Amino acid sequence: MNALETAASASRPSLPNLFTGFLKIGLMGFGGVGPVARHIIVAERNWLDDRAYAELMGVCQALPGANTVNAAVMLGDRFRGAAGALTCVFALMAMPLLSLVAIANLYEAVSDHPLAQVALTGAAASAAGLILGTAARLLAKAGLARWAWVMAAAAFLAVGVLRLPMLPSLLVLVPVGLVAASLGARRV
Repeated sequence: MNALETAASASRPSLPNLFTGFLKIGLMGFGGVGPVARHIIVAERNWLDDRAYAELMGVCQALPGANTVNAAVMLGDRFRGAAGALTCVFALMAMPLLSLVAIANLYEAVSDHPLAQVALTGAAASAAGLILGTAARLLAKAGLARWAWVMAAAAFLAVGVLRLPMLPSLLVLVPVGLVAASLGARRV
């Protein structure tokens, strides 16, 4: 049993609890919901621990679509089946959709003003900081094996530094990582 299954079997939130949790994630997640989702799912609601959350996000990043939407589907399904998955996705998407429509109308009215451009630059910088902070917290608590650190560094080098396309990089790194994991498991 992996960390996600262990954490999911330990606590089983109700549909209203899932709804309010993912509604809060959707309401607070402007500029990216990753840091907010981790805080609510791990620190505030105690649905998962950091290791289980890292495993969940690893799976969600490999799936097509937005990571947090994938997480909403997977957690909702694990805790409450199809009704839980639908509840989580609806709650996650409801307020951002309504907010986006309102903000788009407002932005159209002020988009030519220089202060609007400065505000967008500041928002982008703060979002980047939130993402880096969340990644650092997850890496510190993930308890990764040496081979996993090597794979993470290789992925960062390939995509972040060398600017290689992500899909071909993953097509090379995933099989290499699987071989490294199986060799690491045999040594233990």
